[in-house]
Amino acid sequence: MASIKKSIDVAVPVRTAYDQWTQFEEFPRFMDGVEEVQQLDDKRLHWKATVGGKLEEWDAEIFEQRPDEIISWRSTTGAKNAGTVTFQPGEKGAVVSMLLEYEPEGAVEKTGDALGFVDRQVKSSLDRFKKFIESRRTETGAWRGTIEGGKVEERSERTV
Repeated sequence: MASIKKSIDVAVPVRTAYDQWTQFEEFPRFMDGVEEVQQLDDKRLHWKATVGGKLEEWDAEIFEQRPDEIISWRSTTGAKNAGTVTFQPGEKGAVVSMLLEYEPEGAVEKTGDALGFVDRQVKSSLDRFKKFIESRRTETGAWRGTIEGGKVEERSERTV
């Protein structure tokens, strides 16, 4: 699998950055290529995104999530991908770091990967997340539950 790691400083508290990231259905507002994300339950998501010029769909599960620290996921169907987003205190707010692992499929995706398309897409998405959360100054909602080893350990109500 190919992998990309990018980080960005955002001028909001770690909690605000983390809480916004838990609002997966908002991802199309700042993530390149993401058309729709449906939250199926506390740990399962259904994605629709344009990849290599064509619409792809897949399911993913969150297998590790700790408030204000980390969210890790892996696909369970469709496009093979996995990743981790971490949240740490920074000089002027939070540092959001993303590690994305993916399996390019077909000639178009492999060529795009070789040309750095996914790398630029991840950077652009983080840049847009920064603009989105800094312009709002507050999250659109939050989920403060914990997931360890794929098991929801602590269920907290979502706030919207």
